[in-house]
Formats: sequence, structure tokens, C-alpha cells
Amino acid sequence: MTLYQAVGGEAAVNAAVDLFYDKVMADPLLVPFFEGVEMGAQNRKQKAFFTTIFKGETKGADAYMRKAHAGLVAEKGLSDAHFDAVAGHLNATLVDLQVPEDLIGQIMGAAAGLRDAVLNR
Repeated sequence: MTLYQAVGGEAAVNAAVDLFYDKVMADPLLVPFFEGVEMGAQNRKQKAFFTTIFKGETKGADAYMRKAHAGLVAEKGLSDAHFDAVAGHLNATLVDLQVPEDLIGQIMGAAAGLRDAVLNR
């Protein structure tokens, strides 16, 4: 069984991404990174990304994340503090949705593994 199936498939991913962005967009530390971003499109991209990662299809994830965030690092100073805030909102989202602890651990581990790619290191 994939992580995608274990968390509940498409409906669970959709609920998680929606709640996640509610939390992110309420965080004054993170809001500046989304100025001018069409959030409907961002939501769809994030749902597709989570679906891919949760299905275990990680080939190219580092390169994708590096490219997607390069401008934010260079132009807006995206840093470890921002990454940690986003990770905290992801963890809180999963707890709010009552995802089992072992699955939260897997998801947060996968997210942590993308830190250097997101921060272009």
C-alpha cells in the first residue's frame, strides 16, 4: 500500500492541501511569498505534487522543488526559518486531519528531505 492509499487518496490530499494553505496564508511570515500568486493554480500544483510524492514517485522531485523555489530564494530570501514554518503548518494540518502518527512521520520525513532542494543548496 502506498502512502497515498494509506492517507485516504485523493479526497484526503485535497482536504490536506486546502487546510494547509489556510494555515500558510494566515502566517504573516509566509504571506509575502504568495503575493501575486494565483492560489487556485497553486493549490492544484500542490495537490498534484503531494499525490505524486505520496505515491512514491519521487524521481525529479528535488529538481522540481529547486526550480520552483529558486526565485523565492534569490529575490525574497526564502530561508530555513520559512521552511520550518511551512513544515510546522504541514504537521499541524496532518494532526488536525487525524492522520496516524506513523504516517505523519513518513510525510514529515519526506518533506525534510526536500529542504536543501527548496532552499537551493
